[in-house]
Amino acid sequence: MLGAFPLFCDDGGVVMKELLKILLELQSIEFSEAHPDNAEARLTELRGKVPPQILGHYDRLVARGKKGVAAVRHQTCTACHMSVPLGTVMTLRHGDDIQLCGNCGRYLYLDETPEPVVETPRKITRRRKTKQLTPA
Repeated sequence: MLGAFPLFCDDGGVVMKELLKILLELQSIEFSEAHPDNAEARLTELRGKVPPQILGHYDRLVARGKKGVAAVRHQTCTACHMSVPLGTVMTLRHGDDIQLCGNCGRYLYLDETPEPVVETPRKITRRRKTKQLTPA
Protein backbone atom coordinates (compact mmCIF):
# COMPACT_ATOMS: atom_id res chain seq x y z
CA MET A 1 0.00 0.00 0.00
CA LEU A 2 2.62 2.55 1.05
CA GLY A 3 5.84 0.63 0.40
CA ALA A 4 7.37 3.32 -1.83
CA PHE A 5 7.64 5.83 1.00
CA PRO A 6 11.11 5.84 2.59
CA LEU A 7 9.72 5.61 6.14
CA PHE A 8 8.56 2.07 5.50
CA CYS A 9 10.84 -0.92 5.31
CA ASP A 10 10.59 -4.68 5.55
CA ASP A 11 11.71 -5.00 9.19
CA GLY A 12 8.19 -5.61 10.48
CA GLY A 13 5.92 -3.67 12.78
CA VAL A 14 8.54 -1.40 14.32
CA VAL A 15 8.06 1.21 11.60
CA MET A 16 4.26 1.02 11.77
CA LYS A 17 4.32 1.50 15.53
CA GLU A 18 6.65 4.47 15.09
CA LEU A 19 4.25 5.98 12.53
CA LEU A 20 1.34 5.60 14.95
CA LYS A 21 3.40 7.24 17.72
CA ILE A 22 4.05 10.16 15.39
CA LEU A 23 0.33 10.45 14.59
CA LEU A 24 -0.54 10.30 18.30
CA GLU A 25 1.94 13.04 19.13
CA LEU A 26 0.63 15.13 16.24
CA GLN A 27 -2.91 14.66 17.50
CA SER A 28 -2.00 15.54 21.09
CA ILE A 29 -0.34 18.80 19.99
CA GLU A 30 -3.21 19.78 17.68
CA PHE A 31 -5.97 19.05 20.20
CA SER A 32 -4.24 20.41 23.32
CA GLU A 33 -5.48 23.66 24.81
CA ALA A 34 -2.06 25.03 25.75
CA HIS A 35 0.37 25.20 22.84
CA PRO A 36 4.06 25.16 23.76
CA ASP A 37 6.38 27.76 22.25
CA ASN A 38 7.86 25.36 19.70
CA ALA A 39 4.51 23.76 18.71
CA GLU A 40 4.53 25.01 15.12
CA ALA A 41 8.07 23.79 14.50
CA ARG A 42 7.28 20.42 16.07
CA LEU A 43 4.08 20.09 14.00
CA THR A 44 6.02 20.79 10.81
CA GLU A 45 8.67 18.24 11.79
CA LEU A 46 6.09 15.55 12.60
CA ARG A 47 4.08 16.20 9.43
CA GLY A 48 7.25 15.74 7.38
CA LYS A 49 7.66 12.20 8.76
CA VAL A 50 4.15 11.02 7.79
CA PRO A 51 3.40 9.74 4.27
CA PRO A 52 1.12 12.09 2.26
CA GLN A 53 -1.68 9.50 1.85
CA ILE A 54 -1.93 8.95 5.60
CA LEU A 55 -1.57 12.64 6.40
CA GLY A 56 -4.33 13.51 3.89
CA HIS A 57 -6.78 11.11 5.52
CA TYR A 58 -5.79 12.33 8.99
CA ASP A 59 -6.29 15.98 7.93
CA ARG A 60 -9.77 15.23 6.55
CA LEU A 61 -10.81 13.84 9.92
CA VAL A 62 -9.31 16.79 11.81
CA ALA A 63 -11.03 19.24 9.43
CA ARG A 64 -14.35 17.77 10.58
CA GLY A 65 -13.36 18.31 14.22
CA LYS A 66 -12.61 14.65 14.89
CA LYS A 67 -9.48 13.08 16.24
CA GLY A 68 -7.62 11.06 13.64
CA VAL A 69 -6.30 8.25 15.84
CA ALA A 70 -8.19 5.99 18.26
CA ALA A 71 -7.18 3.18 20.58
CA VAL A 72 -8.56 -0.34 20.44
CA ARG A 73 -9.49 -1.82 23.81
CA HIS A 74 -11.25 -5.17 24.22
CA GLN A 75 -11.65 -5.40 20.43
CA THR A 76 -13.60 -2.10 20.44
CA CYS A 77 -12.74 1.27 18.87
CA THR A 78 -12.62 3.80 21.70
CA ALA A 79 -13.81 6.62 19.42
CA CYS A 80 -17.06 5.15 18.06
CA HIS A 81 -17.43 2.21 20.50
CA MET A 82 -18.05 -0.26 17.69
CA SER A 83 -16.56 -3.72 17.56
CA VAL A 84 -13.37 -4.07 15.52
CA PRO A 85 -12.99 -7.30 13.49
CA LEU A 86 -10.56 -9.82 14.96
CA GLY A 87 -8.48 -9.80 11.76
CA THR A 88 -7.91 -6.06 12.16
CA VAL A 89 -6.86 -6.53 15.78
CA MET A 90 -4.45 -9.31 14.83
CA THR A 91 -2.93 -7.15 12.08
CA LEU A 92 -2.42 -4.38 14.64
CA ARG A 93 -0.89 -6.86 17.07
CA HIS A 94 1.55 -8.12 14.45
CA GLY A 95 2.29 -4.56 13.32
CA ASP A 96 2.15 -5.51 9.64
CA ASP A 97 0.05 -2.61 8.39
CA ILE A 98 -1.79 0.49 9.55
CA GLN A 99 -5.52 -0.10 10.03
CA LEU A 100 -8.64 2.07 9.88
CA CYS A 101 -11.82 1.65 11.88
CA GLY A 102 -14.49 0.38 9.52
CA ASN A 103 -17.11 2.55 11.18
CA CYS A 104 -15.56 5.96 12.00
CA GLY A 105 -12.50 5.86 9.70
CA ARG A 106 -9.91 6.69 12.37
CA TYR A 107 -6.46 5.14 12.41
CA LEU A 108 -6.32 2.41 15.03
CA TYR A 109 -3.63 1.42 17.49
CA LEU A 110 -3.61 -1.14 20.29
CA ASP A 111 -3.75 0.44 23.70
CA GLU A 112 -0.95 -1.24 25.61
CA THR A 113 -1.50 0.46 28.95
CA PRO A 114 -2.38 -2.10 31.58
CA GLU A 115 -5.82 -1.75 33.06
CA PRO A 116 -5.90 -0.76 36.70
CA VAL A 117 -6.72 -3.63 38.98
CA VAL A 118 -9.90 -2.84 40.83
CA GLU A 119 -10.53 -4.90 43.86
CA THR A 120 -14.14 -5.71 44.42
CA PRO A 121 -15.21 -5.20 47.98
CA ARG A 122 -15.72 -8.45 49.78
CA LYS A 123 -19.22 -9.15 50.79
CA ILE A 124 -19.53 -9.45 54.51
CA THR A 125 -21.43 -12.54 55.37
CA ARG A 126 -23.07 -12.72 58.70
CA ARG A 127 -24.00 -15.90 60.32
CA ARG A 128 -27.57 -16.28 61.08
CA LYS A 129 -28.31 -17.07 64.64
CA THR A 130 -30.29 -20.21 65.06
CA LYS A 131 -32.93 -20.47 67.66
CA GLN A 132 -31.93 -22.65 70.48
CA LEU A 133 -34.62 -24.97 71.58
CA THR A 134 -35.29 -24.77 75.27
CA PRO A 135 -36.15 -28.01 77.04
CA ALA A 136 -39.80 -28.09 78.03
